Amino acid sequence: MAMHMTSERLDAAFAALADPTRRAILARLAAGPATVSELTQPFALSQPTVSKHLKVLERAGLIARGRDAQRRPRELTAIPLKDIADWVEPYRKFWDQQLNSLDGYLQKIQAKGKKRAR
Repeated sequence: MAMHMTSERLDAAFAALADPTRRAILARLAAGPATVSELTQPFALSQPTVSKHLKVLERAGLIARGRDAQRRPRELTAIPLKDIADWVEPYRKFWDQQLNSLDGYLQKIQAKGKKRAR
């Protein structure tokens, strides 16, 4: 059951991150909490449209709604991003190995080319 829950959480996070506006909102929130009006400013979008993006990010657990007197600032929540990083890690290791292997092969070819040039 825990694996299924993690899979659902990953699916929601990846779906939320698929949109460039939502990624830009997350990048802004990485600098600190912001209200809906503050988040609307850099985009050519209406406040209701930005609010819809925020709801998707909230459902994915990527942001949380705070409370500061009359304001309701949104803030970044890092847990789903760690889940994504953990999921991606084995693939990163795979590609690091592949690229290291390619690097070794290219160095060998270059060394052969230098020997022939002499």
